[in-house]
Amino acid sequence: MAAAAAPQEPEPGASFRRYLARLGALRPQPGVERPDGDRRRTELHLLFDQLISESCGPAAGPSPQDVCALLVQGCQLVHLDQEHLVSKFCQLIYHLLNRFQVVVDEQSLNFLLSYCISALKQCSSWTHVEILQALAALLYNNGPKCQKHLPALLGQAGLLLQLSAAAQPDAELRRAAVHSMANLCLSVPGQPYLEECYRSVCFQTFLSVLQTSKPSDGDDITFCMLLQSALKGIQSLLNGGKMKLVQTDQIGSLLAVFKKCMFHGLPGLSIEVPTALYPAPLPQYDRRSPLKQEQSEPATCKQPGGRRKKSKGKQKKEESGEEGREDLGDAGAEAALGAEVLKLHLGDVQSRPGLDPQAQPSGAAQLPTGKDLSAAHSSWKRISSSESEYSDAEGGIQSKVRSYQASVRQGALGCFLSAVKSIERRVLYGYWSAFVPDAPGIGSPQSLSLMTIALKDPSPKTRACALQVLSAILEGSKQFLSVAEDANDHRRAFTPFSVTIASSIRELHRCLLLALVAESSSQTLTQVVKCLANLVSNAPYNRLKPGLLTRVWNQIKPYIYHKDVNVRVSSLTLLGAVVSAQAPLPEVQLLLQQPGSSGSASSGSTTPARSSSEPWRKAAPSAGECPGAPAGCSSAEPCWLLRLCVAIVVLPREDSCPAAASLPAFSSLYEPCPLRLEALQVLALLVKGYFSLAQSYFLELGEVACRCMEEMDPSIQLHGAKLLEELGTGVLQQYKPDSTIPPDQRVPVSRVVTFWTLMLNGPLPGTLQSSPHATLQTSACDALSSILPEAFSSLQSEQQILCVTLLLGLNHSENPLVKAAAARALGVYILFSCLRQDVMFVADTANAILESLHDKSPNVRAKAAWSLGNLTDTLIINMETMGQSFQEEFSDLLLLKMLRSATEASKDRDKVKSNAVRALGNVLHFLQPCHVANPRFREAIEDSLQALIRTVQSEATMKVRWNACYALGNVFRNPALPLGEAPWSTQAYSALSSVVKSCKNFKVRIKSAMALSVPSSRERYGSTEQFAQIWAALVLALQKSEDAEDFLEFKYSASLRTQICQALLHLLSLARGTDLPVVRQSIGEQGAAIGAYILQYLKSGAEENEAGRMHRDWCERERVVKGAIEHLGGLEKQLEGKARVKVSEYLEGVLANHASATELTEA
Repeated sequence: MAAAAAPQEPEPGASFRRYLARLGALRPQPGVERPDGDRRRTELHLLFDQLISESCGPAAGPSPQDVCALLVQGCQLVHLDQEHLVSKFCQLIYHLLNRFQVVVDEQSLNFLLSYCISALKQCSSWTHVEILQALAALLYNNGPKCQKHLPALLGQAGLLLQLSAAAQPDAELRRAAVHSMANLCLSVPGQPYLEECYRSVCFQTFLSVLQTSKPSDGDDITFCMLLQSALKGIQSLLNGGKMKLVQTDQIGSLLAVFKKCMFHGLPGLSIEVPTALYPAPLPQYDRRSPLKQEQSEPATCKQPGGRRKKSKGKQKKEESGEEGREDLGDAGAEAALGAEVLKLHLGDVQSRPGLDPQAQPSGAAQLPTGKDLSAAHSSWKRISSSESEYSDAEGGIQSKVRSYQASVRQGALGCFLSAVKSIERRVLYGYWSAFVPDAPGIGSPQSLSLMTIALKDPSPKTRACALQVLSAILEGSKQFLSVAEDANDHRRAFTPFSVTIASSIRELHRCLLLALVAESSSQTLTQVVKCLANLVSNAPYNRLKPGLLTRVWNQIKPYIYHKDVNVRVSSLTLLGAVVSAQAPLPEVQLLLQQPGSSGSASSGSTTPARSSSEPWRKAAPSAGECPGAPAGCSSAEPCWLLRLCVAIVVLPREDSCPAAASLPAFSSLYEPCPLRLEALQVLALLVKGYFSLAQSYFLELGEVACRCMEEMDPSIQLHGAKLLEELGTGVLQQYKPDSTIPPDQRVPVSRVVTFWTLMLNGPLPGTLQSSPHATLQTSACDALSSILPEAFSSLQSEQQILCVTLLLGLNHSENPLVKAAAARALGVYILFSCLRQDVMFVADTANAILESLHDKSPNVRAKAAWSLGNLTDTLIINMETMGQSFQEEFSDLLLLKMLRSATEASKDRDKVKSNAVRALGNVLHFLQPCHVANPRFREAIEDSLQALIRTVQSEATMKVRWNACYALGNVFRNPALPLGEAPWSTQAYSALSSVVKSCKNFKVRIKSAMALSVPSSRERYGSTEQFAQIWAALVLALQKSEDAEDFLEFKYSASLRTQICQALLHLLSLARGTDLPVVRQSIGEQGAAIGAYILQYLKSGAEENEAGRMHRDWCERERVVKGAIEHLGGLEKQLEGKARVKVSEYLEGVLANHASATELTEA
């Protein structure tokens, strides 16, 4: 029985091969009687019908080879004069390729395409729709294989161009042709795309289709499908073809059709969009006529009803609380389009103690009461009664039309999203006012924008699409929006552009907050919150009137407890954006200081019971030091946001707290992982921007970071390490020399020691050794480098050794990220006072850094070069503080190795070079006479000096040349080097003189002038000719100190003049008698200009003194001038009678002018 039953289970594709055999039997065979034509046609009809019927069923798919063979045989059997068979065979092609997703081989594809093209040319027009359907199926994802057919399809008289032309009377035929063209434009990864000429033809065709209006007698659904096909084609060109939109007319036309199509069929709106939009900073003229505007008002009121009706049909699927929220939220959204209602909403959402955030996360706060509520219901009844007049068939057709219209709107928004990514930002923002709402003028209608769709479209998917586009526009808009300003009320005859943009930002806030309270779909709600987060991240709140962030803050609080995890995550993202917006902002500081119940629904509407009692503090003990700490650690009411985030991260999930239980990864003890990660990111941002608030819970937050790093999930560990780094960095900022925080308000060093002891006794060492997770190791390494130097010196010696050992070990990691982080951390540690005096540690660190300096990774080399610069800074500090003892103990071989490595690194890319030349300057400054005389050092010294000179003269970046000038100044400080005698001296002075005269960057000029004023004796300036060249270069540089190519350099011109004057006076105070002729010559020729600059130099010192600077700066400048006068007077006395112009008398005159000007000012 089993053997008999086996044949009843045919292998997949067996029945298809039987059809293939039957089809083959119809082909004429040699020596076999040929069947008559009628019988053959009948059999082909029957066979095609059976194949079409079977292809629509659930049968197992045949092999692609069998499908291709059958279709090729069909082409051979069906002649083009048999039009009914041609039509049916094209239907078969369409069904088989779509049903089984067959990839047609190139040979078969060419055969089938040739057949379809011939059929379009020869067959009657009534067959063309089916032929085009088959052609579209063949072209789908096969564009690169169709190159030889493109002239017939898209050439000057191409079939697709003719059939898709505006003159084509058959709408269905035009739609099919456009659909085929759109399929042809699809890209295939790794395959060549359409040539530019064909892309341009397709683009113009799609654009003209989208610009046409629906004929009065046309079918709505067919027209919608036509628009969809054109939009699909444009999106393929933008995405797959990487089409860059640069021509203004092209961009304007495209954006115009997007604006037209994204409102297509939207109830209650009748819009006329021009054929092209033009970039303009102000809102464009709204062409809606007053009559149409009046007609749209009742329809606008219907819109919420449409959405309510849809939700009513979902009662079995949705909770009643959510359903009620949808009804009333939508009604509220329509009623709240005015600014006054918005204020009401913003107030109401915080004043309902009975709000249940679980069932009604936002809408219950917006319930219209009394008359408003009855009006909302009566509006709904009017809509439902009018719609009920349709018969079932009419209602079904209307529903289908609405569905197709929504698809058009979604397609237009999808294309718009692709266009936003293809248009350069500065060009895109020229069209800002066409798509982003602006506050309406008095008596003028609300402009149509993306927010109109987000608030009024009945389709949640379309609303989400509009919000995605708006998010994409807002992303990266910080520079554009930075001009906005409305902090001061402007009273001018015109509206400045800054005020216009500020008004637009405010309107965006208003509309997005309305969308927040009106939205019923969780997926769309997530997009609303993400869009708000993008807006908050880019808006310049420090230039706007306060209050915007307060509304956002208060509105988003209930959504932290929404039933959908994605909404909760995006809500935390928004709060993170608020906390990081131009931090620290006074408005956000006040919000963070508010108690948890303030500004929100009271008695736990936004703060769950688990947070109010702060059990997380019990879960995170503070090692006993917190209660007595002066920083206010025992505050009764901590920051609400900090408490919320810590609770999400460390507390177990409560049963009442919704979670994605259906996902296995979320069935753990804690909140869903994405929510915890976002909470950790918000904590890190809070610590970074508002450390003064977070420091009250310094040890507790450290415990949170510890607990995260102890978990198994690497992503949780990573964000725990990032939080630890921010805590360490916050303390470092407090203890910076230029910190304005009083010592008694800083985190005490003793507590910082306790903090790091907790970290080093906890999971941090293990995390640093977690080799499978390089990113985690990198973050842990960065965290370890954020330790306060004063705290490190107070750690136990075992812990200090542990830190150093870990970093030296990680410096040998094979992973470039870890190695770069370790090299950087060693560069931080080498500056610690307790470590830099340890010669052995300095030597070990130097060897480790030099090894990293030769790494193949550019990032590792850049970090190592920075650390080498720090290490050589340490050498100079030790030389100045410890004297000869340290220099004698430091290895000569290691010093030589550092010199050669830094010289080699100075030839690397700019990021490495900038610190390599800094290190060279320090090492050359550190060298002792014994090193300079050592033959082994001679060549290395010469090479390093030449490397510095080349770098000064190069066209490298400003930072590199600035460091090179600084390094040469350091070289000039070493008395052991033969400055003024060696040949390299002339080259060095020549390079600096050239830079001080002509460098485009004034910061580099300043540093070169400083280097030229370093030598402490006349002998080190070399010959008289060398001295004269330096003097002439400085005088010329003084005259050119206001000639800046870049306007941004002007702010440094005063500092440049000050530095040049100091260098000139320094030269005069060291000058010999043989140097004076060139000085007299320049004074004789440009004495008035030089005197004016020196007078300004003296005057600026007085002004700085009046501004609160130390008095000694002013006195020091006068002392320098008097010293130069005294030195020159002695020289000129020796040369009396030989000089007609006395430089000392010239300077005395300048000083007298300054004195008299000062007396007049004081009088």
